Amino acid sequence: MPDGARWMSATELAAGYRSGEVSPESIVGGLLETINAVDPEINAFCLVDADASVAAARASAERFAAGNPLGPLDGVPVSIKDLLLTKGWPTLRGSLMIEPDDLEWDVDAPAVARLREAGAVLLGKVTTPEFGWKGVTDSPRTGITRNPWDTTRTSGGSSGGSAAAVAAGLGPLSVGTDGGGSIRIPAAFCGIVGFKATLGRVPMYPPSPFAPVAHVGPMARTVADVALLLDTISGFDPRDWAALPTPADSAAAAVASTTDLAGLRIGYSPDLTFGTNDAGVHANTDQVVAVLEQLGAEVEKVDLGWEDPVWAYHVLWYAGAAAVVGALGPAADERVDPLLLEAIERHRDITSADYLDAVALRMELGTQMGRLHEQFDVMITPSMPSVAFEAGRTVPDGWESPEWTSWSPYTYPFNLTGQPAITVPSGFDGRLPTGVQIVGARHHDATVLRVAATYENAVGGFATLEQRP
Repeated sequence: MPDGARWMSATELAAGYRSGEVSPESIVGGLLETINAVDPEINAFCLVDADASVAAARASAERFAAGNPLGPLDGVPVSIKDLLLTKGWPTLRGSLMIEPDDLEWDVDAPAVARLREAGAVLLGKVTTPEFGWKGVTDSPRTGITRNPWDTTRTSGGSSGGSAAAVAAGLGPLSVGTDGGGSIRIPAAFCGIVGFKATLGRVPMYPPSPFAPVAHVGPMARTVADVALLLDTISGFDPRDWAALPTPADSAAAAVASTTDLAGLRIGYSPDLTFGTNDAGVHANTDQVVAVLEQLGAEVEKVDLGWEDPVWAYHVLWYAGAAAVVGALGPAADERVDPLLLEAIERHRDITSADYLDAVALRMELGTQMGRLHEQFDVMITPSMPSVAFEAGRTVPDGWESPEWTSWSPYTYPFNLTGQPAITVPSGFDGRLPTGVQIVGARHHDATVLRVAATYENAVGGFATLEQRP
């Protein structure tokens, strides 16, 4: 692999393949060597199939030699979160309750199928907490996934393997899932970009047990790469009851010519009225807002008047978790993550009335946000109120609440509403990354991406691990 190629973006790789400057074989071979050398300390990958990846890279190189690439992601390496079915590879979901021989593993999730159709090279599967249940990444099957910026800290979760792999330069792209912040939490902690599109834009199959709030989405080191990956994995799939029609417009085109934000209206909520931020996070978010104003946006602080909707989120989330674990039978008591069992026990008294009340609040929040977006094109919040805490913990040391949602107040509300939300790096607090979240109206994914890309261009791109402060 040529020097520096480890940190090339997907967009740069695609251009390099077209020009002949680099080849899919050299890139993929080099990344496999880097994964071997770097990942044991981070533990982002739970499956690497070098033979399959090299064969896919060779096939891509042959298409480029013949002048017939399949599309902009042909030959580009991508990792897949181990909650998504991937033909030929087991999907073990971080659990000891699933074994590689349990199924034929002959179906691709929609996002994975579209990546294959586009000629992308699948590098392997990346880690998740068991069944994706929490905002950090450790599991009985794969152990602890660590933050590349500081391996004593968590990568976040539940797409922590995706975020850690991308941040460590172990591939430019990853596909994660987000049921309450599971793309945005680890992206913020690991200093990369993660996007949860409007619910249904990226189809999901099989249905998630957390389907009312669950999304599949792209993770990368640049906004342009996120848009490129989103274009590939978006589109209607009849197996997903919530799937939206295939978009007519390209996300990549929406971010390709960003210069300013003149006339854009931004509502800024530093805490959603119920969060509390570290000073460094607050200062970095204010600085992002200042840059957006310099780019021509009109920014106004907003007070949503919300009470924390976490109770409704817990009803929807833990009803799904209880269904998953309950289906595993009595053996789950000994083999499932004990903290997951404790969380289900804390929420075991959920009733059908509670569920209906939670759905009603979800709809009310969606209505409120719909009205807000009549006044503001996007809303800005911090992504996380703090930097990454100690690895191996579900909550920070000494934290009063056992709930992972207690330290991630800005993500799950927008799973309840189904809105598009992106996190991009906002700076550093000490030597650890912080993030800012940009939230848009449902179906206005392009606006969210355009704001993120314009900000990224204005600050000259985001720091990678090789450029750590």
